[in-house]
Amino acid sequence: MMKLLTFSVVVLYLSTLVIASCSNNGQMPTPSDSGVAVTYTVWGRKYCPHTNSSLVYSGYAGGSYYDHLGAAADYLCLPPDPNYRKRTYSGQHGEVYGGEYDSPFVQNGDGNDVPCAVCRRNGVSTVLMIPGKDTCYKGWNREYYGYLNAHHYSFRAATSFVCLHVNPQFVNGGSRNYEGKLFQPVVGICGALQCPPYVNNYPLTCVVCTK
Repeated sequence: MMKLLTFSVVVLYLSTLVIASCSNNGQMPTPSDSGVAVTYTVWGRKYCPHTNSSLVYSGYAGGSYYDHLGAAADYLCLPPDPNYRKRTYSGQHGEVYGGEYDSPFVQNGDGNDVPCAVCRRNGVSTVLMIPGKDTCYKGWNREYYGYLNAHHYSFRAATSFVCLHVNPQFVNGGSRNYEGKLFQPVVGICGALQCPPYVNNYPLTCVVCTK
């Protein structure tokens, strides 16, 4: 029974390929023909940097407060047009704050709010963020590059690593310093980290690649 089922699945798969080939003038479908696509977030920008990417939405970076013990680690790209189902709630809850640049590493950025953009790239099936690189390996497309960001290692809340665009923008009207979910550059520390090739206290680059 199992062999018969496996055989049927293989036949169905091959039939699908034949039909797709016939409908494409005898050519096998490419990823772009088959509707394959990926999404990725550009941190620090309002728009998609690659001409082959389309904007899903432009929003605001956010996440948990940097000093809360029960904070979530990940960064969020919050849309500009939220929908609400309830108006009040008084029970136990998590909290989401806006994201801010929290260092002079970004010129004139300290205290400014961080924008973000969610982008869709057609014709590729994989997206990868590589820390420590500003170029992609052979066969990959570079979507954008910049500097690896997290928040300060001494803060109580956990954090994750994201790739901040090399030319970051600010949210209009978001220059007041409220703290919140913070963006700070990440440096390499020699020891267990191999030096060379890494260099102690050098800010780490990053790149987002697709294929």
